[in-house]
This record gives sequence, structure tokens and C-alpha cells, in this order.
Amino acid sequence: MKKYIGVDLGGTNIRAAIVQEDGQILSMKKSESHPDRGAEAVMETMISLIESLEGFEECEGIGMGIPGPIDTINGKIIVSTNLPKLIGFPIAEYIENHFHKPTYMDNDVKVAALGEAVLGGGKGYPIVYYVTISTGIGGALVIDKKVISGQNGHAGEIGNICIDRNRKKYNILNVGAVENEASGTAVTRKGKEVFGEDKIRHAGDVFDLARSGDEKALKIVDDMAYDLAMMFSAIAHVIDPHVFVVGGGVMKGKDVFFDKMEKYYRDMIHAGMQSVVFKQAELEEPGIVGAAMLPMTHA
Repeated sequence: MKKYIGVDLGGTNIRAAIVQEDGQILSMKKSESHPDRGAEAVMETMISLIESLEGFEECEGIGMGIPGPIDTINGKIIVSTNLPKLIGFPIAEYIENHFHKPTYMDNDVKVAALGEAVLGGGKGYPIVYYVTISTGIGGALVIDKKVISGQNGHAGEIGNICIDRNRKKYNILNVGAVENEASGTAVTRKGKEVFGEDKIRHAGDVFDLARSGDEKALKIVDDMAYDLAMMFSAIAHVIDPHVFVVGGGVMKGKDVFFDKMEKYYRDMIHAGMQSVVFKQAELEEPGIVGAAMLPMTHA
């Protein structure tokens, strides 16, 4: 069975793993990334980490998942708040020249989407749209096991989809951007506004109150469900996927909001689009597995 190397490069840590084509992680190691030291120092740390994995020489290729918009053609970071000294550096070329293995990179959400499409909740479906709902909201389109990155690497930045232009503006995103209205951060903010700073630490506290029947918490959750339905509807009317695969930390509250969201969604779409299914993300390590799938699916 073929094996590949998957790398998760972040502002704090680098993780590298050897992954079989069936998704089994054979070994994984982690090291601090120290991006303040510069691009070549980070590359050398990554190289050492990969070379510490037993059997790395036998792997067919290398894939990397990195936060932010990625130039997948030239293997460079376009924009990054966590890795500013690596912007524009030829990361994929540097690693490929060292290991002499085909090397690819893409946004971390997109590689997670690829992992779920190939081996997780979207396995077996031709058109998969992956959505992660956590601190923010991200997404990615996978068609026939190929991630669609777009001209500028921004494809799937669904958190900026406007679901109501009459809301307040909070940051650089659009007024009424779904990320500012239905993410974990948004639910926490709304919970604090209603229940106070001391009572709400995170979105889970709002979900717990909703489970207990608190009417104000139920209203926050209902609004969240409707706003997410608006987002899914906007995606569906452009993409018409076979399946939506949904992951992220907010899915721990799935029992509170997901059925409501799907009902609202199905009322918003055309009758001929009702065959789409919603599935929960399945992989424990979608980022690492998906990164390893980049060279496999480019073959």
C-alpha cells in the first residue's frame, strides 16, 4: 500500500506524519515552528521533522496544509498573520528540491476537506462541500477528489458570505457576514450580551442553556440555525453538491441546532435540490490525512 507524508504547518507547531493511502496514520511527530526565525529556519525544522519519521524515504510524495490563502501553483503563502516571514517564500519547491519527491501545499481547511472527501464523510460522493464551524467558519469544494482553490487561493472563504446586511459591523468581514453571526465566536458574543460575561465562557454554555429550555438561549440557537441555513443555501445554489460534510468544534452542539438548520435550509432551496445530504465529518486528523492526500490525488 502506498504511503505519503502529510505536514501541518502552523504558527506554533509543525506536525508531520506518514499516512497510508487508506488514511491510516503510521507515525506522527511534532516540533515548534518558531516562524519568527525566518522561512529557511522553518524549512529546516520541517525537513528534520520529516527525516525523523521512520520510513520517510519510501513515501511517494509530500503534502502540506497551511493557514491562509495559498498560491497552489507556485507553492507559496499569499497572506498570513501567523507566518508573515514565510509569505512569498517557495515552500513547496524548497521541500521538493531536498527530498526529490512531488510536493504540494494548500490551505489547511482545504486539505481537511480533501481528507473528508476522499476518506471521511464525503467518501464516494463526486461533489463534496466541506464546512467547518468553529471559532470562525470556513469551507472548501472538492470535485472528483480535487480541491478547488480558485484563481487567488480564496475559494471557499464562505465566512464572508453576507446573510443579512442590516446587522452590525464587527471586523474586516462584510456587515452581516455569517462568521460574525453564526460561528462559535458569534454564539459566545451573543450569549455574553444576553446572560453576562461571567455566565458564558464559550458557545457550549449557550447550548447547555438551550438544552435546559432557556428561551433566550433557544432564540440565539434558532437565529444561528437560520443564519447557517442561509449560508448553506447560498453555497448550494452555486455548487449544487451531492453532500455537505460539516465539522469543527461547534458540532459538539449538533443536537441543539443542526436539525433546525437543515429544516430551514430545505425550505430555502429548490425542490429539485432536495437530494443533497448532510454528513458529519468523520476523520480524527483531517488536516494531516488530507495533506497527505494532496500528492496522491495529483498523481
